[in-house]
Amino acid sequence: MSVIVLIEHTGGIIKKKNFEAVQYGAQIAQKMGTTVTALVLGSIAEAEMESLGEYGAKKVLHIADGRLDELHARACAAALVAAAKKENSKVIITLHDINGRTIAPRVAVKLNAGLLAGALSYPDTENGFVIKKAVFSGKAFAYVNIISDVKVIMLMPNTFPPNKVEGKAVIEKFDVSFGEKDFGIKVKEVNKVKGEVPLSDAEMIVSGGRGMKGPENWGILEDLAKELGAATACSRPVADSHWRPHHEHVGQTGGTVRPNLYIAVGISGAIQHLAGVNGSKTIVVINKDPEAPFFKAANYGVVGDALEVLPRLTAAVKKFKEQRK
Repeated sequence: MSVIVLIEHTGGIIKKKNFEAVQYGAQIAQKMGTTVTALVLGSIAEAEMESLGEYGAKKVLHIADGRLDELHARACAAALVAAAKKENSKVIITLHDINGRTIAPRVAVKLNAGLLAGALSYPDTENGFVIKKAVFSGKAFAYVNIISDVKVIMLMPNTFPPNKVEGKAVIEKFDVSFGEKDFGIKVKEVNKVKGEVPLSDAEMIVSGGRGMKGPENWGILEDLAKELGAATACSRPVADSHWRPHHEHVGQTGGTVRPNLYIAVGISGAIQHLAGVNGSKTIVVINKDPEAPFFKAANYGVVGDALEVLPRLTAAVKKFKEQRK
């Protein structure tokens, strides 16, 4: 009766957020007196799958079907349902990301399970199976008790830092008979941004708004991001004005991010933007308007012209890095 965790990988590489999910599952399994089984789909090396054991997985079910290298929501859901039935799992965990949102609801329907999206806490099993999640665009929290026999949890990435444990996962080949409709949607082409840190994986983000005054000034923001090893992002008005590509837009109508550090430069802090970034561990705001709403949500704030503050901040980061060599 193991806890099942669905693992995502990109080109055969497992990202940090999946190790978080495995560790999260291991904590739940410990409370339930059972173990964690990771489900891996598609083409991937054994050594990469074995690394899941370092975060608590005792077993890895591997469906080595090359068609699963690309996202096919129906097929992935069918595979996860089959794995859950094989392991007699009562708790199934996916990530609360673009892939999880297409897979987890299908799994919940097929297994007649309760579904919680965006988990921010471990379950309180002393009072049922209560989990904390954000509601109203992050302005409040709800504590939800999942009362169904089978439970599907979508974990919010970058919620719990993954810590290694001593352990090794046993890899087991697993075959699933897919239906004709499971691969009914054909992926003709996948265009990915290359050479940048994906916003969903970024631990630090430097984001700019209209206070940058124009696309010609973006170089100083990118200089800071480069020194920090951070990704770059922007507000919606910036993307709509075509100063920056739309994949960098974060907010209620763009991407949702939860980095350890979010630096907002020249962004006023409208509620639509805050909805996409208020899960950040630390928020630093740079704005020349001392009344900018973003300062109310910030951990640290700098009142000043971004075009003057950014070069000085970048120089300070460089100096700090040189001193640590």
